[in-house]
Amino acid sequence: MGGEPMTTVLYDVPGPKAIARNRVIAVATVLLAAAVIGFVVYRFAITGQFDARKWELFTYPQVWERIGSAIVSTLSAFALGAVLSLALGFALAIGRLSEHAWVRVPCAVFTELFRAVPLLILMMIIYYGLPPLGVQGITPYAAVVAGLTLYNGSVLAEVFRAGILSLPPGQAEAGYAIGMRKSGVMSIILIPQAVRAMLPVIIAQLVVILKDTALGFLITYQELLFTAKFLSSQQSFDFPVIPVTIVVSIIYIGLCLILSAVAKLVELRIRRGSRRAVPADEEPPTQTEAMATVRR
Repeated sequence: MGGEPMTTVLYDVPGPKAIARNRVIAVATVLLAAAVIGFVVYRFAITGQFDARKWELFTYPQVWERIGSAIVSTLSAFALGAVLSLALGFALAIGRLSEHAWVRVPCAVFTELFRAVPLLILMMIIYYGLPPLGVQGITPYAAVVAGLTLYNGSVLAEVFRAGILSLPPGQAEAGYAIGMRKSGVMSIILIPQAVRAMLPVIIAQLVVILKDTALGFLITYQELLFTAKFLSSQQSFDFPVIPVTIVVSIIYIGLCLILSAVAKLVELRIRRGSRRAVPADEEPPTQTEAMATVRR
């Protein structure tokens, strides 16, 4: 059992027939995807979507300046919304794990409430609903950031809480046994491990925040989608809806890939740092040894 490969423990190794079947399925899938892409390109071609007139729009420097400004607006809303969402998620997760009901219950209600409200409705309530109630000076940028923070902060709160609860109870018990308070156990023992465990989910949620900035165009926030709608409505270029959509989609995909690459690099550095903390040739001390060291 000790020398058995891990792959045979998780699932059976496919035999010759299964390997042949998987190859046929893979080839059929590739051919189907190629056929769909070819059909789409063919329809674009016969409907004139590749005509030079529709793409002439992108030969003007002013257009790219506007697109660049829209990218900056998108990234600025994402950056602030992501930071505030992470901070709010941490605070709500710690609050939901509190032993005091007067802290735990309001945090739970807040999390469930804003996690259930669609983000678009949340942005519209903040931008269109608060001014009649006497809250003035709300800009589209503020409404987008506030909506992203409230919604994604509530989602991340459940991610952090699940990560902390997934850790073995002995982690916290060992901290309490050597005299640590709950705040120390949380900040030193539980939260770092939970963040490392839930980092893929956190990265995925950050990508969602980046894409959700596109909802800001409905409240006149001039991000990428707002600019795309404006450019695609230019009659002088024969309403280049498809070309603008293709260009903006490529920009969104590029931004998401860059974010994923940066987050993956951070994840690798964190994991390497955690490996260096305990050398491979040294066994970690037992709980009895750790307590004896603390007493000395």
